[in-house]
Amino acid sequence: MTLQAARQPADIECWLTDMDGVLVHENKAVPGAAELIQRWVDTSKRFLVLTNNSIFTPRDLAARLKASGLEVPEENLWTSALATAQFLKSQMPNGRAFVIGEAGLTTALHEAGFILTDQNPDYVVLGETRSYSFEAITQAIRLIGDGARFICTNPDATGPSREGPLPATGAVAALITKATGREPYIVGKPNPMMFRSAMNRIEAHSETTAMIGDRMDTDIIAGMEAGLHTVLVFSGITQPQDIDAYPFRPNQALNSVADLLEHL
Repeated sequence: MTLQAARQPADIECWLTDMDGVLVHENKAVPGAAELIQRWVDTSKRFLVLTNNSIFTPRDLAARLKASGLEVPEENLWTSALATAQFLKSQMPNGRAFVIGEAGLTTALHEAGFILTDQNPDYVVLGETRSYSFEAITQAIRLIGDGARFICTNPDATGPSREGPLPATGAVAALITKATGREPYIVGKPNPMMFRSAMNRIEAHSETTAMIGDRMDTDIIAGMEAGLHTVLVFSGITQPQDIDAYPFRPNQALNSVADLLEHL
């Protein structure tokens, strides 16, 4: 299914793509994903693989993707942790932050020049972690009450595990909001700021950039709001029958990235 659009995939110079549900599914490469990445490399296309997951560093993610059968250089990975660090650096260079998160977030903030501390921080930054500490959450609530600004890497309420859903960043943020009355500023998808920071990273322009995603409520709406050509694939969350529930449309909808190759 293709909707009429001024831009076509063959005209796109830069590509942004979601990771889970688009390139990988249950730790295995989606058919066509390796060929798509190789096509971008062979034709010198600038591209970034985006994820709302703030746990892993780009080096960690590159290793995990390689284990799934995909060769993606770490410089081609853009996480909500990196986007958050860049945003905070632009807001308050050399600031101070109390962080709930793992290496992906703490490393990004360190490299952006932030001091990580629980003493008079400028920001409380909430990211994904495998095990949320009630003590750390309590500390965050008190620091926000004392005036620290509340930042969240992404709004995802749950995350997957072998045993079933786990409470994730959005759920913990709701707890903190209930206790403080303060809503966080969320940097990751569906905030189009994450896409704009990614485009800045590869010196891309919205007129010649596309976003590939598997979710209407994050990837496609954020891509649309950032002015990008949007490509929805049905290899993840959103299925064809779900599209009519939304008041907006992707520019293209395909079964998987394998179908995109013939358009490039």
